[in-house]
This record gives sequence, C-alpha cells and structure tokens, in this order.
Amino acid sequence: MKMLQKLGRVSVGLTLPAFAILLIVMGIPMVRMFLASVNAPDFSFANYQAFFSQPANVRVLIQTVEVSAVATALCLIIGYPTAYLISTAPKRLQIMLLVLVIIPYLTSFLARTYAWVVILGDRGLINNLLIGLGLVHSPLPLIYNRMAVYISMVHIMLPMMILPLVSVMMGIDRSLMAAARSMGARPFAAFARVFFPLSMPGVRSGSMLVFVICLGFYITPAALGGLGDAMLSTFIASQVRTSFNIARLAASAFILLAVAGVVLSIFGLDLSQTQGRTAQRARGARQSRLPSFGPLRRYFDERADRYRAKRWTTKLYQPGAQARWSIVETLYIVLVMTYLLFPGVVVIIMSFSAGTYLEMPPSAPSLRWYRAFFQDPSWTGAAWTSVQIGAIVTILATIVGTLAAYGLSRTSSKLRSSLTIILLAPITLPSIVVAIAAYLGLLKLGLIGTKTGIVLAHSIGAICYVVVIVSATLATFDRRLEQAAMSMRAGPLQTFKRVTLPLIRPGIIGGALFAFISSFDEVVISLIVSGFSIRTLPLKMWENMRHEIDPTIAAVSSLLILLPVLWLGALYVFWWRSRPKAQSSATV
Repeated sequence: MKMLQKLGRVSVGLTLPAFAILLIVMGIPMVRMFLASVNAPDFSFANYQAFFSQPANVRVLIQTVEVSAVATALCLIIGYPTAYLISTAPKRLQIMLLVLVIIPYLTSFLARTYAWVVILGDRGLINNLLIGLGLVHSPLPLIYNRMAVYISMVHIMLPMMILPLVSVMMGIDRSLMAAARSMGARPFAAFARVFFPLSMPGVRSGSMLVFVICLGFYITPAALGGLGDAMLSTFIASQVRTSFNIARLAASAFILLAVAGVVLSIFGLDLSQTQGRTAQRARGARQSRLPSFGPLRRYFDERADRYRAKRWTTKLYQPGAQARWSIVETLYIVLVMTYLLFPGVVVIIMSFSAGTYLEMPPSAPSLRWYRAFFQDPSWTGAAWTSVQIGAIVTILATIVGTLAAYGLSRTSSKLRSSLTIILLAPITLPSIVVAIAAYLGLLKLGLIGTKTGIVLAHSIGAICYVVVIVSATLATFDRRLEQAAMSMRAGPLQTFKRVTLPLIRPGIIGGALFAFISSFDEVVISLIVSGFSIRTLPLKMWENMRHEIDPTIAAVSSLLILLPVLWLGALYVFWWRSRPKAQSSATV
C-alpha cells in the first residue's frame, strides 16, 4: 500500500494505465510479431527473403510507396497555398475557413469514400451529367483506376495537411515579411527567403503524417482502385483472411513498418538549422567559384541597385496588382473548399432519391432510404453496437488519457518527449500494422470477436487523441493557480477538483468527442479483430459497398456527414463558452 501511495506521488505513475493498455494490446504483440518474422529462436531472414523473392510482392511494395508519395505531394501542393491564405485571412473569415476544413476531417472515412463512389461511378454524377449533355454515349471509366484512388486519398488527407500548416503559419511573425519588403525585397523573394523557411516545421509534420497514414490505406484502394492498384495493406489483410501464416504476415507488416520508420526518422528530426547552414555553405561555394571582374562588376551592381530601388518605390503599393491577386486567391479558396465539401453535399442530396437507385438530381424527394435504415434491424443493430462500443471507449480513453496527459505535463521535457512518442504510436503507425498487432494481442487473451476486445483495440487509438488534446490544454495552464490553492492549505485532490479540473474541462470534453469519433468510425481494426461475429455500423457499410451499392448507404452516409456539425457545436458550447465560467470558478 505504501508503494502504491509513493507511486501515486510520482507524476509519471499517472501514465501507467495508458501504457499498460498499450503494452497488452499492441506492445507485447509487436515484439512477438518481430520474433515470428525472424523465426525465433533460430533467427533467420527467410520470411523477408521469401517476400522479396516474389516479384508481385516487390511491385506491390513499390506501388504502395509510390501512391503514398504522390498523394502526399498532391496534398502539399494543394494544402500549402490554402493554409497560407487561411493564415493571412481576417479573423472571422479565418475561423470560418478552418471550420470548413475541420468538417470533412471529422466526417466518417467510409462516408467520404462512398461519396466518390457515387460521383465517379458508371451511374454517378459526372457520367450522368456528361450523358445528359450528349457529350458521351456511354459511361466513362472514372472509377476502379489509379486516378480515382488519388482523388479520394487527397480529399481524405488534405485537411490533415492543412491543419498543421495553418498552426505553424499563424505563429510566424508577419513583421519579418514587412521588414524584408522594407529592405527592397520583392514579395516573392520575401516569401521565399523569410516565410517559407519558417513554415518548414509544418511542411515536415504534415507530410510525415499524410505519408505514414497513406501507407496503411486499405479501404480507399479496395473501393475505388482496380486490380492493379492494390497496396501492401490490402495484401496483408488478404493474408489474414486466407492463410494467416503468422511468420509471413509479420514479415510483411514489419516491411511496411520499416518504410514508415524511415520516413519518421527523417521528417521527425529538426533539420532547420542544418539546412540553413548547408544553404549558406552552398551559396558561399557558388560565390567563391564566380570570377572576379573588379571595377566592372561594382559598376553594374551600383546601376542595378539604383534600378531596384526606383522600381521598388513605384511598384510596391500599386493597388491593381493586389486586386488581381485577391481575385485569384478567392477563386483558389473557393475551389479547394468545393473539393472538400461538394462530395458530402452530393451524397446528402442523392439520399433523398425516391428511385431504386441513386439519382442526381433526384426525380422526386423522398425519405424512403431513411425509413429503410430505421426499419431494418441489421442497420439499426449495427448502429447501436457502434454507439455502445464508442461510449465505453470514450469513458475509458477519457479517464486514462487525461491521467496520462496530466502526468506527462508534470515530467521533464526530455522524458515527456520520449513517453509521448511511445504513447502516440497507434496513430502514427500504419493502421493495418496496428490492427495485426491488436489481433495477436487479443487472440492471446481470447477476446477476438468480443465487444471487450474491440473496445480495447479501439482504446489504444482513442487514448492518443485524448492525450494530445488535453496536453494542449494543459500547456496553457498557469501552474501558479495550483500553488496558490495549496498555499491556502488545499490538498492535492481538492486543488485538482476546484482549480485544475474546471480549467481543463473543455480539453477533456474535446478529447472525449474525438475519442468517440475515432471509435465510431474505425474500420480496419474492427475488420481484423471482430472475427465476423460483431458487426459495427462501418463494417455494415463496408460490407454493402463491396457486395451491393444499396441506396440505404447514402442515407447512413448523410447522417454521418451531418454529425461533425453536432461535434463542432458541442465543442463550441463546452470550449469557448465555458471559458468565462471556468476562469470565474478558478478565482473563487
């Protein structure tokens, strides 16, 4: 008992429940996977050699890296200008644009994938429009190809690229750009020499997240891609369903994990200073190789300086150029927001179709498919199962994640950084690898095909979201308030209840909402650990998408698309509007 009390006084002890769940469900199984992949205790690389000896496996691996790299590059090309325009927009417009980016980010993964099936299908919006206009006589092959995979993957991952970029760009001091302009730098030169290098942390973090998550994509390539667009996650999932050779399966998973590890090790490092020194050395080397022409060079430099100064004073504040660029910026933002939001709007409109198949526009408005959803026990049963699992996961993840975040905030920076990296592994590694590890861990416990097993598997990811959000709230928490309460003879529990908890309550509620969303929308892990005996709503949707395009899915997707609006409303009520109350209660 004394040992437990002593452990309770140590801040890092609060992280033990989170690490215990992570170790049981994912950590120990990952070690077992690695040992199985090298044929322990004999220790050989036969399984890896067998993987690379098959040309088809190598082709799938290269294809996985290629698709992930192209999707990441497209997200960066589209997302960087979008994030820059959002960060420079007026405050109210900035908040509105961020909400429009967050809505698709919170929308169900399957609902967004289904939206592109509806738009790009043979009877989809684009083909119906082209045939109706007489431009084509038969449907174009817009689906089941690589282009459809890219369109959907970029649409799904673009918010994850924009949000880190906006976070970094909003912290850049704008006076640095003004100072560069005041010294004669043109707008593009000031951007390239000042703003862009300072935004590189956002570029690195956004690219890292998008690329690693794309490595584990399974649903989108299977739903929109052809036979030649399979990714390694699809290959691993097929091994689970067929042979389930643990050694070969572990080798495939660790090969995918190795690719993710290489990317994390490169982009996870802070290379800004070394890059700056390298750039300076490169510029110095180029200048040292230039021939010196003495007076002639100085003469042309002086003439160029006078020309640049004259051009700067005359061109810097011309209103015409700014007006032209503002139109281009507005059109660009409108196009990006349309790309993010239009698929959801299409699904919502088509869900009110009265026909036996989806129509755009609907021939007559009807609630037929909404009634079909609520009257079908298979749909309502799956939805109720998802709600039950999501509620239990939310309670567990909120308690354990809040304790972990509070404990991490009280540890040293070096220890906190190391523990956070380990704790966030479930959401930074490819989802298919996490799913295989969770399957092996729950198989050892006999929990495959049980609600308890699914709750534990979902919790390792949900805890991560709670830790991230609550830690962000604690980062702005003034520790002097706790010290003041303790100086007035308040105990640790009373201080936490009367001071700390009211101030971090918005973060806890926000973490709980994200925990519920992550559990309610989980597909890959549920598909692996459910054992075909428990059917959640995403699994029911995925089953219907693969075997039949039932218009009921449109009604379900519409409901899931509207849920983010409720989440954001709840966050507004509990976060922004609760701040004055929390502050007043802390001062009592």
